[in-house]
Amino acid sequence: MPEEEGITNRKGLSNLTYKKAGVDIDAAAALIEAVKPLARATARPGAAAELGGFGALFDLKEAGYRDPILVAGTDGVGTKLMVATAAGRHDRVGIDLVAMCVNDLVVQGAEPLFFLDYYATGKLDVEAGKSLLAGIAEGCRRAGCALIGGETAEMPGLYRRGDYDLAGFAVGAVERDRLVTGETVAAGDVVLGLASSGLHANGFSLVRRVVEDSGLDYAGPAPFDSGRSLADALLEPTRIYVKSCLSALGAGGVRAFAHITGGGLAGNIPRVLPQGLAAEIDATAWVLPAVFKWLAGAGGIAPAEMGRTFNCGIGMVVVAEADRAGDLERVLTEAGETVTRVGRIVRRGGPAVVLGGTEDAWRA
Repeated sequence: MPEEEGITNRKGLSNLTYKKAGVDIDAAAALIEAVKPLARATARPGAAAELGGFGALFDLKEAGYRDPILVAGTDGVGTKLMVATAAGRHDRVGIDLVAMCVNDLVVQGAEPLFFLDYYATGKLDVEAGKSLLAGIAEGCRRAGCALIGGETAEMPGLYRRGDYDLAGFAVGAVERDRLVTGETVAAGDVVLGLASSGLHANGFSLVRRVVEDSGLDYAGPAPFDSGRSLADALLEPTRIYVKSCLSALGAGGVRAFAHITGGGLAGNIPRVLPQGLAAEIDATAWVLPAVFKWLAGAGGIAPAEMGRTFNCGIGMVVVAEADRAGDLERVLTEAGETVTRVGRIVRRGGPAVVLGGTEDAWRA
């Protein structure tokens, strides 16, 4: 039927389409086609990493497991997305999305197997979407897992133009007899800290407040790193610890891992400690990275608040048997990590984590 002869409703509107209502099905299809080669590049045993079906398949037997326990996790990137939007840089937060999920899997000894994403926006920008999904594929490559599916939702009215949100879903597996629970942690164990790559994806509501109160422009130079823009420095992707931690597990002597996200060292280490034990952490054992020192000074943030909001330079903790700690330091260093002995496990007489030296080490 010619457009001028179309159906007209009682308000005089004619030929309404989903696209006129704000949802572009063709743009979504174009994005899916663009990301297929990226997903294909993440294929691994057990997954063909082909997109387009209603459900994604994974073959645990083909992946080599005999008696597996599945471990699943989901997470997002938080308001770090607002910095990415302000800077027009979307690839890095895709890596963050994967990292926040897979780092949570490896703490239980699980190898991440596959990943799915959920990308919701008010108006689909295919180029921005391609950049974002390229980052997700890169994160999967670094973690050794397959990008096997996802969902793109265009929802005008719910999100403003240019705004979007992300959620990630990761599934891993570990042989039943190799599951890491922390139940064997004992007094005298050594606590190793693996360096973070920066802020990771936590505390950005406070970071953005400091930037705003300081009158800074994301496009301008970072006050703590003159060689980079503020946006570039703040958007440094979350480090993915999967391969190094799996290497440590293979070497033996690991009692527990703790992924240091929101809540910092004080909030995350207790999650892997048996009742009656505590971790004594010496904050003077490592140098507080410049971005955290700047935040503490510019925001007037007290050491205690720094410690419960940010990772403060330690993105993953390894609790090691005392007589194997040296070997694990070597294995982790060879795997590319910067490793520091940051503390020890003791009988608990107060808080589950005792952070010593923060008044000196974490003050601007």
